Amino acid sequence: MFQIPDHQVAGHKASKGIIGPLIDNSGRFYKPLQSNNRGSKEESFYKKFSSNTEIPNHIRKFFPTYYGTQHIEASDGSGQHPHLVLEDIVSVRTNPSLMDIKMGSRTWYPTASQAYIVKCFKKDSESTSPNLGFRISGFRVYGNEDSGYWKPERNNVAGFDTNDVRIALRKFVSSNSNDLDGESDCAFVQNVYGGPNGVLAQLLMLKKWFEDQTLFHFYSCSVLMVYEKIKPNEDRSCVTIKLIDFAHVVDGQGVIDHNFLGGLCSLIKFVSEILDN
Repeated sequence: MFQIPDHQVAGHKASKGIIGPLIDNSGRFYKPLQSNNRGSKEESFYKKFSSNTEIPNHIRKFFPTYYGTQHIEASDGSGQHPHLVLEDIVSVRTNPSLMDIKMGSRTWYPTASQAYIVKCFKKDSESTSPNLGFRISGFRVYGNEDSGYWKPERNNVAGFDTNDVRIALRKFVSSNSNDLDGESDCAFVQNVYGGPNGVLAQLLMLKKWFEDQTLFHFYSCSVLMVYEKIKPNEDRSCVTIKLIDFAHVVDGQGVIDHNFLGGLCSLIKFVSEILDN
């Protein structure tokens, strides 16, 4: 019934001796609760978010549907383990292209331990997070039946500089995506980044909410972009934007989440420039 998802581009992936997410054939994604209270914090966030009547309906669509928590056999065969049961975002796609973008110039939350802050500070400082307010955590792009998927090695992505980020965002919407070298044709840029339902329009909708919302601060949260390639002249929406990973969300205490908002504005600038060009 359960299987390891093949579309995961970042995060803890199931492997020998390591517990990771599972999917089923009904469109649900099973994320194991993490240790050190991270799992219980993420579970608490989903419960609070689902029941909060202050969240506008047009914003709820940017968050995976939460179906509760369920004990199932862990992916490593170690026995029953609690899993968050969430919407499998790519279950309706045949050949989805995905990009995971970690938001914020800093990824540690205010009450984190000194050891955790040092760990996050090192990882952040070696990436584009401090300069851009976001970093690309991983992505894969579908080419065609012959070429299949192109997915850069995680170590290479972790070392991206600003120019690499710009290239990757262009390659993500190109028909010739098989490495980071060479020109990008951006054949799908209008269908994916442009239009009333494209990435830019959806990010601007999120930005408007983040300019006002003071309910939550989303540390170490990601924007997941998903689309499926269609013919460049087809006029239909093919893009999904979701926020994921909420183990480090904290109470906003009436203050705007400038850390996330700053990264969101920066990402919008990059996408806008690609569209303009």
